Amino acid sequence: MTPYALIRPFLFALDAERAHELTLGLVAIGDSLGFRSPLPTNSNPALVMGLQFPNRVGLAAGLDKNGTAIDGLSGLGFGFLEVGTVTPRPQPGNPKPRMFRLREQQAIINRMGFNNAGIDALRQRLAQVRYRGILGINIGKNFDTPIERAVDDYLLCLDKAYPLASYIAVNISSPNTKNLRQLQEASELDALLGALKSRQAALAEQHGKYVPLALKIAPDLDTAQIVNIADALRRHRIDAVIATNTTLGREGVETSPLAAEAGGLSGSPLFEKSTAVIRSLAQALAGELPIIAVGGITSGVRARAKLEAGATLVQLYSGLIYRGPQLVGECIEATGS
Repeated sequence: MTPYALIRPFLFALDAERAHELTLGLVAIGDSLGFRSPLPTNSNPALVMGLQFPNRVGLAAGLDKNGTAIDGLSGLGFGFLEVGTVTPRPQPGNPKPRMFRLREQQAIINRMGFNNAGIDALRQRLAQVRYRGILGINIGKNFDTPIERAVDDYLLCLDKAYPLASYIAVNISSPNTKNLRQLQEASELDALLGALKSRQAALAEQHGKYVPLALKIAPDLDTAQIVNIADALRRHRIDAVIATNTTLGREGVETSPLAAEAGGLSGSPLFEKSTAVIRSLAQALAGELPIIAVGGITSGVRARAKLEAGATLVQLYSGLIYRGPQLVGECIEATGS
């Protein structure tokens, strides 16, 4: 039995969000005591977005929103980490409770609402971490910023995150910020991507380095929407796409008493839907930019399936809650060449 299997019953006896916070604290403490994964992190290096990834398995945004456990998380064997979503100003997120475990289905429903300490607090933390691996910073808009001014929030975060990030992920797909997914529509997306690429060029000249941009999209898209997004990604020369965020659907959890809770569904039931989006994206993009897969990866077999569907890298989150750190090594092995 793994160490995580021993402590999981205790964690699962707690409120989901409280357990989340406690786990991050334990990861940070473990790092300070020198506990690190014995697994090699460079088992399958990959050049993606111009960056050399030591392996294809990363941590998805959402687990460490404020970058409080980066050094500890880096010791679990990940090839890259993504922190956030972070917004220009601190915000508390939605009222609690706002995170729910659906244990039988190995799923999570959350309506966190971009709760975070803000981009300035994240910058301060990043200045103190020892981690020098690939770090993605996931950016979003504040809940009270009108949707017609959302671009301003993304540009502000881009300016402040740029010097500290290996790549920047643009989150326009969370279902828990009002009207956010509207930014995936053609005209809004075109305006946002155009503004981001223009600012990226200016920042690259200012800082003397090019920091790639990745767009994170929802799984609740039809084929026409996916094709339109793919066209926009190519037209604006976005560096990567992250597929996918959580779903508003409840396929696979209909029998759960928690299925009626508002929020995005992640975990095992999301696997098929998110993988279908990857297949459609891969066909529409024809290899012009890489796909980073996230959604329902609870085993090495599923991580490999994401690559077979057209992804280049994978990210974990909900699977870690149910499987623990051993999932990282399992996925590294499964995604090796």
